[in-house]
Amino acid sequence: GSYTRLEDTAPRIVEHPTDVLVSKGEPATLSCKAEGRPAPVVEWYKDGERVETDREDPRSHRTLLPGGSLFFLRILHGRRGKPDEGVYVCVARNYLGEATSRNASLEVAGE
Repeated sequence: GSYTRLEDTAPRIVEHPTDVLVSKGEPATLSCKAEGRPAPVVEWYKDGERVETDREDPRSHRTLLPGGSLFFLRILHGRRGKPDEGVYVCVARNYLGEATSRNASLEVAGE
């Protein structure tokens, strides 16, 4: 039915990502932890675009950790682009709604 079970709760973000400064080639983690019932699904967006992780692409250098954090095996940074640099948010969703974290910027330290 369309009723809500009493124990079910909309997602809320309990740990927000914070700005990180990383050297290229180094690993990095953007933290995010969400609570809710049923357990919310977490997705990450960078500059408004959904971030692909190893769930979609097994070769991806980005891994969605079980708690919802985004882990970078190594920060990609080339002369032609800074594919990992940007502003990230994590979004947690379940059938009762969604919650969006604060913005966190990932910057790659100077050359």
